[in-house]
Amino acid sequence: MPSKFLPPRRRSTHLLIWLIAIICTILAIAVIIAGIVVFIGYLVMHPRIPVMSVVGAHLDLFQYDEAGLLETQVTIVIRMRNGNAKAGASFSDTSVYLFFDGLKIAQLVADPFEVSKNSSVDFNYVVESRPVPLDPELQEFADTSLKKDVVRFDLKGGSRTRWRIGVLGSVKFWCRLDCQLKFHPSNGSYIPSRCSSTTK
Repeated sequence: MPSKFLPPRRRSTHLLIWLIAIICTILAIAVIIAGIVVFIGYLVMHPRIPVMSVVGAHLDLFQYDEAGLLETQVTIVIRMRNGNAKAGASFSDTSVYLFFDGLKIAQLVADPFEVSKNSSVDFNYVVESRPVPLDPELQEFADTSLKKDVVRFDLKGGSRTRWRIGVLGSVKFWCRLDCQLKFHPSNGSYIPSRCSSTTK
């Protein structure tokens, strides 16, 4: 008798594979929708990173005696600006150090605070240092600064910022301040220069 050829049987797809495929499809759609929502939210709210900057300063006192003790007092106005028109911002861990040629003079701090939308808050710091002993190199630097009528300080530090973008959640940044403040010691006037934070 001639042999009969049977057609191959079709293997049915396992139910688990179908479930995995459906779950992956749902997740992919969810990711796409979330991306669209975030993009639309960004276009609607136009989020801006809060900024801290020096808007004014004055050298109230700068003198050192024959023993090499430096006394100084500086008034510094730091502005915390929130340019977001639809979201308030919070600032925390605010800490800025004032240096004179690498010598730490003082620390400027602030407790956590809020800045409402599209507004700013000014902090008026009066930095008065105790008599600081200067080594011969720093004494020479201070003497040269007085002769040139230009005293330079370094301002370094920053603040942690956070603000909410509607239902999209909160955004956090670290505002880092690193700039120089220059004064005329003859009259204490501040030599204006750009001193604003960068983000990290």
